[in-house]
Amino acid sequence: MIQTWSVGSLPVTRWRNGGGETREIIAIAGPEGSDFLWRASIATLDKDGPFSRFSGIDRVITLLEGAGVILTVDGENIPLALHTPLAFSGDSTCAARITGQSQDFNIMTLRGACSASVEVAQNAQCSRNGVCLVLSGEWQLNDSKLVAGMGAWWHNEHSTIRPVSTGGKLLFCSIEEG
Repeated sequence: MIQTWSVGSLPVTRWRNGGGETREIIAIAGPEGSDFLWRASIATLDKDGPFSRFSGIDRVITLLEGAGVILTVDGENIPLALHTPLAFSGDSTCAARITGQSQDFNIMTLRGACSASVEVAQNAQCSRNGVCLVLSGEWQLNDSKLVAGMGAWWHNEHSTIRPVSTGGKLLFCSIEEG
């Protein structure tokens, strides 16, 4: 299955700990007793505070917009750079310090059941499971044209996305299950 979306069309919900808001893109059901197999979302950070803890989950966060975000992960301060993925454990104690509102893209995977590879790409990308967000330019995914602020997710369907315009950037997440 392939589904396209735009950031503005995604419903907004509060974080599990109430400290921020998120726009869930997709959550693929996991085995009994787990919240999900893998999940993608876009979060808005508008104040300092802790992240929700997700035991048994691996996370990758990518700053989409804003500046001055510093994550403290298990006591280590890590500045987030725009469009640069950062992987960390959902078991970690994590908090954010910000200097103005920002948005980030999150991929969470159930440890031992699947894993995510996240990159900013300028050329064609393909995978059997994944999610992408167009950062700039125009991209083609099967019969769909995607522009900045649009994306797609797919599950158990080999998909290839190609740039239509030159100089475009794509946040591409490939998910390996099993």
